[in-house]
Amino acid sequence: MRFHEFQELRQRQLRASPALLDAAETNLYRALAPTRPEPPDDTRTVYRCDLARAWLRRFELPEEWSRRAMVCRGVRHGLDVVFRRLRAEQARLWLPGDVYPVYFELARAAGLAPESYPTLPAPVLPASPADDRPEYLLLANPSKPLGRYLSDAECAAVMSWLRESPRRRLLIDSVYDLGAPFAAGTRRLLDTGRAILLHSVTKGWLWPRTFGVVLLDPAQAELAEAFRADPPTPAQLRLADRLLTVHGDVPGQVVGELAVRAERLFDRLPDEVLGAIPAASRTCPGNYFFPVDIPAETLRRECGVLAMPVGVFGESNWSGSVLTSLADAFGPTSSAAR
Repeated sequence: MRFHEFQELRQRQLRASPALLDAAETNLYRALAPTRPEPPDDTRTVYRCDLARAWLRRFELPEEWSRRAMVCRGVRHGLDVVFRRLRAEQARLWLPGDVYPVYFELARAAGLAPESYPTLPAPVLPASPADDRPEYLLLANPSKPLGRYLSDAECAAVMSWLRESPRRRLLIDSVYDLGAPFAAGTRRLLDTGRAILLHSVTKGWLWPRTFGVVLLDPAQAELAEAFRADPPTPAQLRLADRLLTVHGDVPGQVVGELAVRAERLFDRLPDEVLGAIPAASRTCPGNYFFPVDIPAETLRRECGVLAMPVGVFGESNWSGSVLTSLADAFGPTSSAAR
């Protein structure tokens, strides 16, 4: 079931059964709209190199990496540029099959034929042997709808996968990492020297498709030129500068508000449903996706909880479902908050 099809079904089910607990809202920007900073109203010039250094400082990364920190318009834009380069390299691409359907849309638009691996109920890395082609594995850390960071053992498995071939590399989508510095697992993977990190202000500052950084590995000179030739607009650069400087505390506010919403969701769930949410997902900062090993239909029929079937996120053989904490019932003006 595609995302828009599920949203139509969700609205019909809520109209038919108003007592259902809506745990299937996904619009973060609507839920946290009052937290989003206003754009600047000046017309000063902001330079990409200054933004790259500001981003590196925020995430406690070496400032001498600034020539590798490519300013872009967000993770989607970054992946579009990277995927087109992978097509020129005739690279093999592995995507998480149950995370974000847009990954596949972007890859196919770039002329790639991506392969997939599952992340639910836990990531299972590709077991195919390496060949003579460049090979890239895209992972998200933290991952949704898994709702948590990679464990130490999972990071070790990723590093083992890299060591099997010098032609293997990683693409790390860190858009859901709202802390600074980045998670320890992400930093370990960066230290391999064979990872491209993608980040943006989409989740932390609630400004999608505006500004991001793609941190290239040291051997990606051709990619660097592609990013320099396709920059954000001057208005987007001014907004990014304001977000990183004047509004540097907003990601922390987002984490705090999401923690409150998650607790309100947990308070409303039956014990057997709450107990089915993995502890790592319940405690991951800034998380609002909570996988449960219970089918969505069972949750609706037997527990009065409207959840998302995992198929909304992509192809999956897992029979569980995903809860979210973004519905109005968990917001500051709901009866649950009183």
